[in-house]
Amino acid sequence: MGRQGGDCTDWTTGLQRSIDYIEAHLAEPIDYAEVAAQSYASSYHFQRVFSILCGYTLGEYIRNRRLSLAGAELAAGGAKVIDVALKYGYESPDSFAKAFQKFHGILPSQARSNGSRLRSFSRLVVKLSLEGGSMMEYRIEKRPEMTFIGYHRRFSGTPAVRTEQAHEFYVSTRANQYLLKGIEYYTQGVDCDCSVHYDIIRACGDDGYDFAIAVPLREDSFQDLEEDLGEAAKRFEKIVVPEGTYLICETERTQYPTECIEDMRRRAVSEWLPTSGYELADAPEIAVTHWGYRRGDAQVNSARYAELWLPIAKKNA
Repeated sequence: MGRQGGDCTDWTTGLQRSIDYIEAHLAEPIDYAEVAAQSYASSYHFQRVFSILCGYTLGEYIRNRRLSLAGAELAAGGAKVIDVALKYGYESPDSFAKAFQKFHGILPSQARSNGSRLRSFSRLVVKLSLEGGSMMEYRIEKRPEMTFIGYHRRFSGTPAVRTEQAHEFYVSTRANQYLLKGIEYYTQGVDCDCSVHYDIIRACGDDGYDFAIAVPLREDSFQDLEEDLGEAAKRFEKIVVPEGTYLICETERTQYPTECIEDMRRRAVSEWLPTSGYELADAPEIAVTHWGYRRGDAQVNSARYAELWLPIAKKNA
């Protein structure tokens, strides 16, 4: 087990350079690889870290900034809707009007009316915050290929919207979760710890990410399960996580450890990653929650914890 403090000066400087580059090119096509290059990072690493630290994907940030500026220009008068649409990368007035209305709540033509209410999305300014010299427990592990069975949904939108989507996903799929636990016990028998819960994030992109609820599965048992489950098997998919290296962080022991995962993810990215010699790898991220439970036993129920498995790779020299 290792310990790592954090000095994120280099990362914050690079991130600010990338933001400055975006701001200087909002009226032009923006190459994400060039944005990432301002921080001396790979495109995937930069986009994933940006999303974790800022709460928006890189594409969402650029789109919101462009629509914010477009609204201000139309409200100032003199600019034609078609000219503003083309300036900020929209190929037709219709696509611009749809995006504009979704962001501002009114049509572009209405933005020029006196007293129209518009939304403003301000540019990011990166500030270094020094707090308390806290420590973070972590370990680095190489893991072989892992096979899971589960089901997923695509989450997108603002951080608040994604939180609502996750809550609704859990609540509306309880039957699938119970069936998965039965599958886990059926395939693993006495070795099964059914109090352990697995969430998998993959296919991260501008429009969000795939969020899967899953359980481990022996590679040779999937075909048998399809035959045994019959029609119910169509609810699930086999998820293969390739061999790779992971930064594994643990939350504190608490009754509700899942509430700590988001903060731990931000700390890992902002405090540990910049000085580690690693970057985030383009592979699935796994959250493993240990839901130990004993009715009426506060000590056991307060000892729950979660592990966050972040895929990492050595930076190129």
